[in-house]
Amino acid sequence: METKKRTEIASLGQFGLIDLLTRDFAPQNPQTLCATGDDAAVIAVPEGEELLCTTDSFYEGVDFDLTYFPLKHLGYKIVTAGISDLLAMNATPSQITVSLGVSAKIPVEALQDLYEGIAFACKEQRLDLVGGDTRASMTGLVISVTALGHAPKERIVYRRGAQLHDLICITGNLGAAYMGLQLLEREKRVLADVADPEPQFKGYEYLLERYLKPRPRTDIVAALAEEKIVPTAMIDLSDGLASDLMQLCRSSHCGARIYLDRIPIARQTSALAEELHADPVVAALNGGEDYELLFTVPLSMQEQVMRLGLVDVIGHITAESTGCYLVTPDGSDIKLRAQGFPEQE
Repeated sequence: METKKRTEIASLGQFGLIDLLTRDFAPQNPQTLCATGDDAAVIAVPEGEELLCTTDSFYEGVDFDLTYFPLKHLGYKIVTAGISDLLAMNATPSQITVSLGVSAKIPVEALQDLYEGIAFACKEQRLDLVGGDTRASMTGLVISVTALGHAPKERIVYRRGAQLHDLICITGNLGAAYMGLQLLEREKRVLADVADPEPQFKGYEYLLERYLKPRPRTDIVAALAEEKIVPTAMIDLSDGLASDLMQLCRSSHCGARIYLDRIPIARQTSALAEELHADPVVAALNGGEDYELLFTVPLSMQEQVMRLGLVDVIGHITAESTGCYLVTPDGSDIKLRAQGFPEQE
């Protein structure tokens, strides 16, 4: 939060601040007919497609800690989080709005860093910033992101479509973001009273990136389209594998069995978990903020799914009456729970 120059927000006023932060956002999508500068954005929906919309909010001290979270990375991450919900419905993200609640402790330069991260993500993902708002906040920085996207009606994927015997698939690896957060929190505690702190991150750079700058899985949605695969159900992994799988099963009125030895966990995740005397499986099941995709497909599509790359089949859908279970290598069944390590039954 330290900057060489500090410009108070009050010196610009609300509209001056908005103009400063959004002046470099040029529309990239032909559907964006009017972005910023008017009372509302004007967006055309491609013919034959449906408009999708989702909103996420982020609170300082709850969702992020500015002690160690660079604002450029935070700007990038909120875009990833915003559009991940659209990707989980097999849609193409196209526009976002960003609204801020800002306390007096934050200078203009800090907000410019935040918007630099937002701009980078927008350019990378071909998104248009089409609006937002700023207000005073008494509780620190508050950010609200609304993301808009579109998809043909027949390709939209809901949580409710999983069928008996469908394969359960996930992208990437799990638990890395959670362990990155644990690393940052550890260094914050250890260096709290140190005059010139030098945090020890060597060997765990991947974990920091997964927490501070998670990348949206736009590539997976594109690959699914190329292979002409429409999942029967899909959800993004923002709350942890156990919780998100259970949400999908509730919506689809089904059960699930996933296998412990098939859950992909990165080497750095396991290494830090061992160093902190933690269980990497707990991080994978309950950590959250991985922003990977969990989806189901019919058993007949197994070969097609494996051709996608970066996708692991970790289990299958069962009848609703059987519940949701994790199967250990020795064949034991552990009932999944939304929080904490599941208990063996």
